[in-house]
Amino acid sequence: MTVLLVAVAVGFAFSMGAHYTGACMGMPHALGAVSARRALLVMAPLALLGAALASHGVERTVGEGLLAGRGLSVTGEVVVLAVAFGLTSLFTWRRLPTSTIQILVFSAVGAGVAAGVAVQWATVATLAAFWVLAPVVAAVLGFALTRLADHVPGVGRPPGEGAAGMARTLGPGLVAVGALASFTMGANDVANATGSLVGTHVLGPLGAGALGGLGLAAGVLTWGRPLLRRVAFEVVEVDRPMATAAQLVQALVVLVAVANGYFTSMNQALVGAMAGAGLARGRATVRSSTLAAIVRGWVVGPGAALALAYALTRLAVGLGAHAVAAP
Repeated sequence: MTVLLVAVAVGFAFSMGAHYTGACMGMPHALGAVSARRALLVMAPLALLGAALASHGVERTVGEGLLAGRGLSVTGEVVVLAVAFGLTSLFTWRRLPTSTIQILVFSAVGAGVAAGVAVQWATVATLAAFWVLAPVVAAVLGFALTRLADHVPGVGRPPGEGAAGMARTLGPGLVAVGALASFTMGANDVANATGSLVGTHVLGPLGAGALGGLGLAAGVLTWGRPLLRRVAFEVVEVDRPMATAAQLVQALVVLVAVANGYFTSMNQALVGAMAGAGLARGRATVRSSTLAAIVRGWVVGPGAALALAYALTRLAVGLGAHAVAAP
């Protein structure tokens, strides 16, 4: 079961790497600052570095802070990761950004309840507060930074300025902000997949982060294009100041959470920042139908994870599986 747990963890990391390409490099790609191929080549090693070097606090939160006592056994953790892996892959296939963090946490809660393990509701409540606040704060900051950028000489949108002029002013900076977001994603999200390895003492935070980072990088490079294009071209019609503001706000909001040992949704932070930046340009820039589909995914994902993990854990217990709660 330990080998299976490691395999599912790496598979989940692979799925997340593909899922978050749009959240990290969608804006630079949308404005032509970088091609899809180069965007993924920039993102992959930085996601690996963030996972290996900056994820340790979040690894401990996921591995030890969600369930009381010793938490779930290896068998229970396999159920949690299998549910999260399957749902994330489904959302990626459907090209719908979701919150893998919320899917993972509610999967753990569902399995914990089914196995009779006490849930640390204080930790879940703190995470939920970050989840609610992050997109709201990102929207406000995205709106403010976009308006501010319009008043900076050479950055705003003078009448008649074409794409070539904007590329010279903000293109390199936009790619750099996307690179920061890629590092942040590795630090923020790898624990979804590998926190279970820390909680069951299969690996320490450094080893778990590095292993998960390899999975993230592989997912970015092999299955990353669909959501890269979805986020880049189908949520908000952006210009370079909007894109730079949205990507920078997203990275800063998530880094604040990671620095405190918590994690929040990269997609929700980016979509919130994009919506705020879009409102700074006028409601016509925001594609409400796409946003509505994304919000539905945010609602459906955690509920589905909770129900599936609960049902599968009860099934495993009923079939005589080894103890699902850790001894």
